[in-house]
Amino acid sequence: MIRTFSKSTYFVLATSLLLVATASLCGFAARSCEAQQSNAVAQTPLQTTTELVKVDTSVIDKRGDFVGGLSQNNFRILDNGTERPIIFFAPVEAPAQVLVMIETSPAVYLIHNEHLAAAYALLDGLAADDQVALVTYDQAPRPISGFTADKSAVLAALGGVQYTIGMGDLNFYDSLSAVVDWLAPVTGKRSMVILTTGLDSSPPARWEALAGKLRGEDVVIYCVSLAGTLRGSPSKKSKAKKRAPKADADESEGAPRVDVKASFAKADEALLSVATITGGRAYFPASGNEFVSIYHEIASALRHQYVIGIAPAHDGRFHPITVDVVESSGRTANPSAKQNEYRVSARAGYMAPAP
Repeated sequence: MIRTFSKSTYFVLATSLLLVATASLCGFAARSCEAQQSNAVAQTPLQTTTELVKVDTSVIDKRGDFVGGLSQNNFRILDNGTERPIIFFAPVEAPAQVLVMIETSPAVYLIHNEHLAAAYALLDGLAADDQVALVTYDQAPRPISGFTADKSAVLAALGGVQYTIGMGDLNFYDSLSAVVDWLAPVTGKRSMVILTTGLDSSPPARWEALAGKLRGEDVVIYCVSLAGTLRGSPSKKSKAKKRAPKADADESEGAPRVDVKASFAKADEALLSVATITGGRAYFPASGNEFVSIYHEIASALRHQYVIGIAPAHDGRFHPITVDVVESSGRTANPSAKQNEYRVSARAGYMAPAP
């Protein structure tokens, strides 16, 4: 029999999770097909090498649409604060290949109807030739379907997603790390969309390991938080409830008190960091009504990019980079006013090859 939980019970469950080993995704990789190549670049995908750092860059306007028509002279890249010459540039429009990773914890089960609606909204935002693969996770990631342009097959797979009910571990960091490992050999544009609360009680070392891995990977990750509904908008009734300690455990059972606010703040920070490191974006919708516009923006960014290449340093260190959009006639230290009209997404940096 399926057990359901009150929100206070969920909070205790969702924020008192222990780390377990990550499952292998080898079988999932075997069922996946290669991404389609863009006609705007060479048939062999441009990769970061000892002689070139590839920076996939998306430029989105205030409406969430891709900004086209920019040239090499419209971009400036700062490497550790120093401008680097651009030695490769190509606008790319190609079908997206996106892996969708969905949390299936007891926390999400409480809002699974809205959760599925969010996933459906994502598929609606993608074009007919965009390829999608599906993975779920709670204690570990589980492959559901390999890359396919058949959205009806993905919808059917979504309808069969199973949620964990009862006590269980929620391992976001290690699950994401495992999926990134699987994506490493995939050619073409590599991207992920994660539908998650971002909750994970792993020790700091696990997060640091994930962040270090992402800095060295060429994968763009968009994070969509599912915690908005769980937090809820404050009403008179909910405000009254907040006078009591939030998400306390049953003292008769001797369980520790959980700081829910701190747990969600940590989750939000993790999602923002994942997106920033990889050149994606993190979204925090407060209700299901916001998903359509979010996925419109994600779909636009996935299909349209500017591929920029710079020569790397050779010191074996991590180099933070900044990508700015400037006027063609004003490539100076100060970006033009037009920069404020654009939102530029690019990876946070690169690991330089050894000397």
